[in-house]
Amino acid sequence: MEQKNARSFVAELVGTFLLVLFIGLVVSMFSQSPEALGVVDWTAIGLVHVLVLTMLVASLAGVSGAHFNPAVTIALAAMRKIRGADAGVYIVMQLIGGWLGAMVVKAVIKDEGDVAGYGATAINKGFVSGNFGGMVLELIGTFALMLAILGTAVIVKNKSDLAPLVIGGTLGMAVMCIGPLTGAGLNPARALGPLLVSGDFDFGDFIVVYAAGPIVGALLAVFLVGYLYGDEPQEAEAVTAPREDIIDVTSNEV
Repeated sequence: MEQKNARSFVAELVGTFLLVLFIGLVVSMFSQSPEALGVVDWTAIGLVHVLVLTMLVASLAGVSGAHFNPAVTIALAAMRKIRGADAGVYIVMQLIGGWLGAMVVKAVIKDEGDVAGYGATAINKGFVSGNFGGMVLELIGTFALMLAILGTAVIVKNKSDLAPLVIGGTLGMAVMCIGPLTGAGLNPARALGPLLVSGDFDFGDFIVVYAAGPIVGALLAVFLVGYLYGDEPQEAEAVTAPREDIIDVTSNEV
């Protein structure tokens, strides 16, 4: 298990920053208010999720493993794919990156963005039965995302150059389906940043729905993959191991 370095930590911060920034921008443009989730164009919002996560995984996975999500980091730490201390730093960097992304959204968008909470998540109480229902939905969405990560980037027999697109596409699919119901955080860092910036932060809602739900969902995916694949070989690094054929631009060797 390779110890992570400063470059890995910076990659996680930058990746989560960009993820929350672009999501916050598109949600702010297409949303009327956090409570009006059902009338939002979730197709456009879901497509942005597909594109931004695909780009981030493809470009930064070789540096940090492209977690950008505390639930993913916790699940991979449970699999011993990342050291506990490094996982802690990853989560701190992800939370800071999410907060910074939300701050930039608030800084560049006029007051109209406040109506949408600058991308904040919220439970659609007209369709969802409180925090428990919201937690279950967030759990299911993150379970699917983690299943895609493990199945395409960790299990060696399934490795594919399409892994970034599959992972990004899974997130986009989950957002299109779950977004109208909970705002589709599926990531504690993505949910926390906009909630803090919007001023609508509710500690209980966040912990139960947008933290516990994704973390439990990711851990359940780890359990299922461990059961289904048993002793199948896995990548030593998560989410995507650095490729040996990539040129190191910091090296003077040819």
